[in-house]
Amino acid sequence: MPEILLNGPVGRLEAHYTHNNNSTSPSILILHAHPGHGGNMNNPLSLKLHRLFSDHGFSSLRFNFRGVGKSDGEHDGSEGELADSAIALDWLQNQNPESQEYWICGISFGAWIGMQLLMRRPEIPKFVLISPPVGKYDFNFLAPCPASGVIINADKDSLIEVDLIKDVVKRLNQQQSIKVKQEVIKSSDHFFTNNEVKVIEKVKAYCKNS
Repeated sequence: MPEILLNGPVGRLEAHYTHNNNSTSPSILILHAHPGHGGNMNNPLSLKLHRLFSDHGFSSLRFNFRGVGKSDGEHDGSEGELADSAIALDWLQNQNPESQEYWICGISFGAWIGMQLLMRRPEIPKFVLISPPVGKYDFNFLAPCPASGVIINADKDSLIEVDLIKDVVKRLNQQQSIKVKQEVIKSSDHFFTNNEVKVIEKVKAYCKNS
């Protein structure tokens, strides 16, 4: 996973990229959790997801939002991180112009940013959301949502309103030709501390069936 520096909107964005030599292989952008909760591209879950997708045949890119790690700038909390993500996706697409699919994978805050990016980029048909902060952030913009995906959350999450995730899944599945699966990890917290392997197993199963 070689380190690279992307030219972001306010300076450099620190990133790691794994390329798949099959020109038509799928590509994925991985977005980390909120830096205020310690989120960065090198968190255990981010690392495991990158490795999983790479092993599963994806060209995989993860990066630090502005103000995190070696990335320039300061945390913005919304539009800034969305702009960073758009730049990262552009770079990923330039590296893989023949890729058969482009996916978004977001963790917590990264899930919220990732879905906003997805709504602006019709070439993204699939998403993986992990602990999406429904209730803490507004997800009403997903009406309609043009992509299918999987949402993974913990039943002991004290940072978000877990029951509201079911409502989002139900609303998304009311759309024709869209299928969103929900997976719940039992006895785990928002960041799946010591339970990252269970998340990876769920994501791996979704990839195999997609």
